[in-house]
Amino acid sequence: MKRQIKDNMPEFIGLREAMELSREQNRENHRKFINPELVNLMGLLNFDKCFVKAQGASLWDKDNDEYLDFLGGYGALNLGHNHPEINAAVEAVKEFPNLLQAALNPLAGALARNLALFTPGELQYSFFSNSGAEAVEGALKLARASTGRTKFISCEGSFHGKSFGALSVTGREKYRKPFAPLLPGVDFIPYGDAKALEQALSQKDVAAFIVEPIQGEGGIIVPPEGYLKKVRDICTTYNTLLIVDEIQTGFGRTGKLFACEEDGIVPDILCLSKSFGGGVMSLAAYTTTEKIWKKAYGSIEKATLHTSTFGGNSRAVAAGIATLEILFRDDLSRQAAEKGEYLMGKLQELQKKYPFLKEVRGRGLMIGLEFAQPEKGLLNRLTGGTVEKLASEYLGAMVAGELLNKHRIVTAYTLNNPNVIRLEPPLIVSYEQLDTLLAALEEICSKNRGFGDMVLASGKTILSSFVKKS
Repeated sequence: MKRQIKDNMPEFIGLREAMELSREQNRENHRKFINPELVNLMGLLNFDKCFVKAQGASLWDKDNDEYLDFLGGYGALNLGHNHPEINAAVEAVKEFPNLLQAALNPLAGALARNLALFTPGELQYSFFSNSGAEAVEGALKLARASTGRTKFISCEGSFHGKSFGALSVTGREKYRKPFAPLLPGVDFIPYGDAKALEQALSQKDVAAFIVEPIQGEGGIIVPPEGYLKKVRDICTTYNTLLIVDEIQTGFGRTGKLFACEEDGIVPDILCLSKSFGGGVMSLAAYTTTEKIWKKAYGSIEKATLHTSTFGGNSRAVAAGIATLEILFRDDLSRQAAEKGEYLMGKLQELQKKYPFLKEVRGRGLMIGLEFAQPEKGLLNRLTGGTVEKLASEYLGAMVAGELLNKHRIVTAYTLNNPNVIRLEPPLIVSYEQLDTLLAALEEICSKNRGFGDMVLASGKTILSSFVKKS
């Protein structure tokens, strides 16, 4: 077989060959065929290593060096990498038809039934899809179809996805502006401000308010105590549906099975994804009440208004069934609460010792670390404000880079607040692994007083690289 399929193009790469590509070969494929500027960005901090094995909270590179994963797939790895029971569940259904639209999938029906047992209140009907953004898209459509209204309210600093509808309710202009105009009728209010919500709903023309119980990409922002309870009451008063986006916070991450349970509230629509597929399969859902579902899709004519080819496929829902079983059996919500309390306490001790660590916040094993910005000194004036600008965009990335390159710990900054790095390890992380992270952070904080020190500690010409790109 001739392996060069197109003229002037490289040869076809088989699976075994792909698994054995060198780091530079991998970079070149991404540079030529995926996203060259992302290759440049990742390369600045050595975020382009080739990992070849993963288990639990650990990763191994080609040199068999072990790394700890405190990023956890942005919350998608609550059960850790390659959980054997999730892999076994997927293997168990290998002879089932994975996709068959001319039938009702018994596995999908079982998962929806189980989910109704786990979710709060009268949430009952679920629609399965493949990603968190798709869950949000479906929730927005459901809200319009069931209320007859068209407007949405979201929060500044929020993140709900990058597909068109989800992006329309995402609260950072950087991601929205290049794709304008987006969906009309979307307004943004400050997160945590119940009075602003009441004012926004006062005309009784809003289909839904969409909100995260904790803003993940906003910088791990925890709202004021009782905020969600006030939100629930206000939405009820003005007949506005409450969509709670638990794509990142759900399935035990914050110490409760769902973060909205902290305030004892029940949303009208709940969006779920990330760790739903056990870190092995891509699985998402929105779930709602019988009343809302039937208003939107309660007739034969409306039954197929919203569908998904791959949503609810056998392998994905098998992983979902196993995930719920493991979460309940191993009481991972409790583990997240206890380990999170331990980690938060130790981090707050570091914060008191080192001014470089400006703030520690979060709940359970969803924690954000914000680092102190540089004072506007001589270096900043000499560079025309460049140092201040670069620090605001890249300080978190530099801390994450030092954790990766010097301590073999994987983290990342939050998308809407790049001065904050997130800690979202698998809920199965050990206390020994938590202590390893704490020791690394203490070393970083003790040696660095700010942005300038981080640049010097990086061991690369990062500052000059960023200046060229700014």
